[in-house]
Amino acid sequence: MANTPQAKKRIRRNDRRELINRVRVSRIRTFVKQVEAALEAGDKATALAAISKVQPELQRGVAKGVLHKNTAARKFSRLTKRIAALA
Repeated sequence: MANTPQAKKRIRRNDRRELINRVRVSRIRTFVKQVEAALEAGDKATALAAISKVQPELQRGVAKGVLHKNTAARKFSRLTKRIAALA
């Protein structure tokens, strides 16, 4: 249990940040799932429209520190490869 005022404050802050970060990651997952749904349906136009929304979300996740930059790059790369394979 935290004893110092600073440690108590840190716990409160961490709880707030956890909620915010959880929302950010969930939002990214939602956008990725939209691309994957379009890929499953075989709809290249919808997939391209959805990937244009995923890329800024991934970059925002990197900038906010909820994703590592290589993780975001890997996810984006794999999705674009799958879209290109639909041709």
